[in-house]
Amino acid sequence: MTITLDEIDRTLLAALQEDANWSVAALAERVNLTTTPCWKRLKRLESQGVIRGRVALLDPETVGLAFTAFVHIKTNDHSEQWYKTFTEVVTEFPEVMEFYRMAGEYDYMMKVQVADMTRFDHFYKKLVNSVPSLNNVTSTFAMEALKYTTALPIR
Repeated sequence: MTITLDEIDRTLLAALQEDANWSVAALAERVNLTTTPCWKRLKRLESQGVIRGRVALLDPETVGLAFTAFVHIKTNDHSEQWYKTFTEVVTEFPEVMEFYRMAGEYDYMMKVQVADMTRFDHFYKKLVNSVPSLNNVTSTFAMEALKYTTALPIR
């Protein structure tokens, strides 16, 4: 479901994507509202599911998780039961940061964040031994992050 956003909503959301620590007073000033209408807009955006949460973004290298892998998976089993089991297993792996069902050459893709190649190898072995019918598992590794953002282009 798509929510209609006006210019004030978009400005509020852009500010929060930039820094979720803004006070309501500072946000209100930024969008030329008083604090009560600004707070009500924020609550409405939260209740509508536009704002899913507010989090701290960590630097992977600083916390010892600088190795990024993209895992592409093909399977011959496309049954509902296999899909359910596969998604349940994969979503339990804390190393999996993103997980998608794909159109195209591969059926699934995941972004995996670990400390190094040794930790990735442990993850890989755990993955292929936890799920039957993985036909082809191919991994590529990021050498350098050229752009990373969590901000959606809403403006």
